[in-house]
Amino acid sequence: MLSIIVPAFNEQDVLGEFHQRISKVLDGIDMAAEILYVNDGSTDETYALLCELHRQDDRVAIVNLSRNFGKEIAMTAGLHKATGDAVVVIDADLQDPPELIPQFITEWQNGYDVVYATRRRREGESLFKKTTAHAFYRFMRTIGDVQLPADTGDYRLLSRRAVDALNTLSERHRFMKGLFAWIGFKQKAVVYDRDPRFAGETKWNYWRLWNLAIEGITSFTTVPLKFATYLGFLVALVAFIYGSIMIVKTLLYGNPVPGYPSLVAIMLFFGGVQLMAIGLLGEYIGRIFTETKQRPLYFVSDYLPSKACAEKSDQAVA
Repeated sequence: MLSIIVPAFNEQDVLGEFHQRISKVLDGIDMAAEILYVNDGSTDETYALLCELHRQDDRVAIVNLSRNFGKEIAMTAGLHKATGDAVVVIDADLQDPPELIPQFITEWQNGYDVVYATRRRREGESLFKKTTAHAFYRFMRTIGDVQLPADTGDYRLLSRRAVDALNTLSERHRFMKGLFAWIGFKQKAVVYDRDPRFAGETKWNYWRLWNLAIEGITSFTTVPLKFATYLGFLVALVAFIYGSIMIVKTLLYGNPVPGYPSLVAIMLFFGGVQLMAIGLLGEYIGRIFTETKQRPLYFVSDYLPSKACAEKSDQAVA
């Protein structure tokens, strides 16, 4: 069994074309398959279209979340429900071509637990987004405790034991790219050229991407806290040296100039450093606060299994 997890949030413009292409790929694979769409609280006609696909295609299953929980949680819900021996995570926007799945399967059959797609080119994206994404992956590889694959998104295949390992992780603040790497196992990259979005608009504006980057940094490294500590020591050392120089200078030559501008500049500098350090502490403390509440990751409003899963369930009951 092969499970395809497709998070969907307001994807009515692309679902028809996506399902047609993924179905064509699965028709050419000698494996039973389910296509598990996770409707992440869409406000357009996405859920209605998914229900229609469920009626037309026995391979379609739907997890309808009670509200929009975000893509990371939607992927987690799909991983919890997926029953396949191998599981593929893919977006519905067709930037990641479904035609790579047979190559994923080949590498999985060769013994790899995680086969991820690495982007060689990113068509249809601005230079700023490409540059910042490139810098983020290199930055994470430099400071992170986990070696995050460069230029790699969520598009990948996971073996059953890799999925089972991920499903044991219950943290609330989830950076899935980091979790995929954190579990380890044998992993291999498949290089491809990313296409422009087929239709509709991306849900990932720069503000959401920035927050996701903060999530990734704070989830997998404490380097920012160490940086704040080292910066504090450095500033204290500079302040001590500067203060000593001013005392000696005043004793030897006097100080006829009030020095108001330098005083203001020093105060603003110290204030900025302190606020930055407090902000870093706040990011980590806020995540600790969220984790200690132990709220469920999501709620499912409706679950429509694929025909294959329904038959398996009926056989188990019998």
